[in-house]
Amino acid sequence: MTTPQYHAVQFYRDEQSLARTVARFLAEGLDAGQPGLVIATPAHTSTIVEQLAERGLDVNELRRTGELKFVDAQKMLDSFMVDGNADHARFKKTVGDLIEALCAGRPPCPVRAYGELVDLLWQDGNADAAIKLEMLWNQLAEAYDFSLLCGYAFGHFYKETRDPRYQDVRGQHSHVIDTVPELSV
Repeated sequence: MTTPQYHAVQFYRDEQSLARTVARFLAEGLDAGQPGLVIATPAHTSTIVEQLAERGLDVNELRRTGELKFVDAQKMLDSFMVDGNADHARFKKTVGDLIEALCAGRPPCPVRAYGELVDLLWQDGNADAAIKLEMLWNQLAEAYDFSLLCGYAFGHFYKETRDPRYQDVRGQHSHVIDTVPELSV
C-alpha cells in the first residue's frame, strides 16, 4: 500500500482545536507555495476560515487566485458514495479533478488537503466505509502528490478505542495528532 508522504489524523474534542490545527497545516503549505483544499462541513469551514484570517491570510484572495478551495464534505460524499460504499472510480475522479484544478499549469504541485469525509461516515455508523475511504486516499497517492490531514471527533470514539476498527483508522495514517491524552501513542 502506498501512503501519501503525510497522511495524518487528528482526534479532536472541540472544533476550535481542530480549526487551529487545520489552519496551521494549510498555512505552512500556502507559505511553501502549495495550494490548499478543505473538504469540510460548512460549520467547520467557517471556523477554519476564521483561524486562517487570524494567521494573517487573505482567504478571499486565496480563493480568487485558486490557491485555496473549499468543498462541502456531505456534497462530496454524495458524489461518490453508492449503496453506502465509496465507489473507487468516482472517488478518484472527484478528488483527482480537484487536485488537477488546483495544480493547473504548475506541475509538480504538492497539495495540502484537509478532509472530514471519513468522520461523517463514522458519525453515520458506517465505520467500515470510513476505513475503506482512508484506504482509497492512500491509493490516490499513487497518482497525485498531496499531504492529507483527516479529522475525527473524539466523541465518536469514546467507547470504541478498544474496537479493532479504531486501530484500523490509526493504521491508515502516517501520523496521529492526539489532542486527547488518554489516546497518546
